[in-house]
Amino acid sequence: MSKPPIPLLVLVALLGAAAGYYTFRSANTASKSRDIAPSVAASSPSSPSASSPATEAPAPPEDEAPPATPVPAEVPDVSIPDMAGKLHQLRDAGGHERLFNFWATWCEPCRREIPLLNGLQQQYAAEGLQVVGIAIDDHAAVQQFLKSTPMRYQLLVGEEGGFEAAQKFGMALALPFSVFADAANRVIAVKLGELHADEAAAIFANMRALRAGTTTFETAQKNIADALRSLAAQRSKQKPEK
Repeated sequence: MSKPPIPLLVLVALLGAAAGYYTFRSANTASKSRDIAPSVAASSPSSPSASSPATEAPAPPEDEAPPATPVPAEVPDVSIPDMAGKLHQLRDAGGHERLFNFWATWCEPCRREIPLLNGLQQQYAAEGLQVVGIAIDDHAAVQQFLKSTPMRYQLLVGEEGGFEAAQKFGMALALPFSVFADAANRVIAVKLGELHADEAAAIFANMRALRAGTTTFETAQKNIADALRSLAAQRSKQKPEK
């Protein structure tokens, strides 16, 4: 089975960054405090990693910045507990298409995505989709958040281990981000920043064609990259609301 070219995955991942995404770091592990700052990345197909954009402000100190990690060709070997403490191996859900959404309760665009993710789980459940929310946050904070915000899909809580999990997906510096994987555990797309309905529709249309055998994995990847590029360009032309 051929694996997707890493440069194309990087291009797909960076397309969403034009709309803006949030960088974060753990400044004090004991207190679990986090700083968030807006960031804009300039992308190119030859970028070494989606976690090391060409421009970034402000950049974390060198001694705190995690090493650049390439976007994996397949879902990495990662185990994360659910709210009850039961461990779930992300690769074990192979056989289903999945949307892994990394988020945190303190991240505004992450919170805005939740209604869309609830809808996607309902809309595509019959096609075998599993939406998996992976919180890079404290268990207590997530538990409190759920009292006012329903999340109708599988929820895992990474806490400190969530940073390592994000890094294995090549995205250690950005929230939110969404990883789309096919039934064979191949990573077909990574979306940095807030996921929008039109982007999700374009990605799932190509995943459906791949599942039906009417396109190849590489062609589906390219089609997704083209669609995200076009949608990002359209969104950048929209005037900001006053």
